[in-house]
Amino acid sequence: VQLVESGGGSVQAGGSLTLSCAASRFNFDDYVFGWFRQAPGKDRDGVAVISHRSSVTRYADSVRGRFTISGDNAKNTVTLHMTNLKSEDTAVYYCAADRFLNAANMSSADLYNYWGKGTQVTVSS
Repeated sequence: VQLVESGGGSVQAGGSLTLSCAASRFNFDDYVFGWFRQAPGKDRDGVAVISHRSSVTRYADSVRGRFTISGDNAKNTVTLHMTNLKSEDTAVYYCAADRFLNAANMSSADLYNYWGKGTQVTVSS
């Protein structure tokens, strides 16, 4: 199983970016997928998670209303569409997946077994 992120880059505050996570050899209905981020000197925090099986999405308070997570089973891709970006959104963004999570624990980064290598997002003010 493999997760590969793309779409990161540099953008000015107020701008938009769309991150993609290509998930090879995953059955979307069996896995929970999440986007997490880590800024320099800080812990890895959850951004958004999605479970197709239970039709649940969750967002961190800091991004709710600005970010949207979605999945395309036919393309094996999980997307994070980010709008109205702020300087505090600057971080390395990681895609993660796990088969045994549920709506109660899907926001816990420590419980994910599969991770991509990350993509840098830099927002300048």
